[in-house]
Parts: sequence; structure tokens; C-alpha cells
Amino acid sequence: MKNISLLVCLFMGFSVSAADQGNAENGKAKSITCGACHGVDGNSAIPMNPKLAGQHAKYLAKQLTEFKLASQTGGKEGRNNAIMNGMSAALSEQDILDLAAYFSSQDATPGESSPDAVVQGNKLYVGGDLKRGITACIACHGPRGNGTSLSGFPDISGQHSVYIASQLKAFRSGDRANSLNGMMADIAKRLTDEDIKLISDYVAGLH
Repeated sequence: MKNISLLVCLFMGFSVSAADQGNAENGKAKSITCGACHGVDGNSAIPMNPKLAGQHAKYLAKQLTEFKLASQTGGKEGRNNAIMNGMSAALSEQDILDLAAYFSSQDATPGESSPDAVVQGNKLYVGGDLKRGITACIACHGPRGNGTSLSGFPDISGQHSVYIASQLKAFRSGDRANSLNGMMADIAKRLTDEDIKLISDYVAGLH
């Protein structure tokens, strides 16, 4: 099991020891440019930009690493995003760890679910849809949407519904393809626009 864990960390671009060396205070100083889009404390006020506050540090580090990889490969590898590729291009491994440590240490602000999503969104989130082969979101992200750091599943609780919807559509179209074992693409391709709206609205109210 140790060997498997080590290989996973090395694949992500970090050694086991390096993964624990992020410095939140240093990350705060380095996060000034991030604040314009994600808020000073990681609580973005712009619905299209994700909240970073309270997100698992390892997940944040993985995303920044993959944005940087995309910048180095012209988008052929990693996670491709025109803005984030540029922002991450000059980051060192330590910069990434420090930023991840800082944003993960902040408290995320709660969101709200629309009335319709409380019932219908909950059905999909908790039970999925067996007939359509849709896996329940709760299986990976937990009953409150908190995910788990160890498994690499992100905290999606209280996240902007607009951002969640955009990412589910990106997984569905193939524009984003960096989930663990491609599982999000497999799930998203089975979702309708209405499914995505309900799930995204429901997740926004979890905390």
C-alpha cells in the first residue's frame, strides 16, 4: 500500500514529504494576484470563478499543477484553461504548495439552494439514477459535499452553482478530462442540462 501511495504522489508531481510542506503564511503573500478572481480569502464573489476557501490542499495543488502542465504542453496535457494556464505557468512547486495551504486554511462562505433543487437535486445527489447509469454524487463527495482529501475527491459544498454547472458541462463535452480515472466524464455524459442545473443548485446549499 505504501508503494501505491508513493506512486500516486509522484504521478501528481509531488513527493510524500513535499506534499506536507506548504506554508499558509507564505501562501497568503503569494495569493495577492489570485484575489482579483477568487477573493482575498478564496471566497469568490464571481459565480463563474470557484471558491477556493476550505478546499482540500492536495486537490488545489493537483489542479494548479495540471494547469501548469497544460501551459507547458499547449493544452495537450493537464487541465486546460486560458486564464489559469497563464497564472500557473511561472509557479514553482513550493509556490503551489504554499497557495494550496493558504486557501485550504480559510473558511468557506455558505451558499443557498433553490427551492426546486432541495427536493429534485437531492434525489440525484443521494440516489443517482440507476436506469440511466448515473452514480450518486454522495458516493464520492459525501452527504455534505465535503469530499475527502485522501481519495482526492474535492469539497463541493457551498460552491457557486454556476461554476459547478460549467464544470459538469466541461466534463460532459470532454473539455475537461482530469478527474480520477475519468469518472466524472463517465458520469457527466449521462446528465441532461436539467440534471446539471438541479445538482449544481443543490450542491450550492450544502455545508
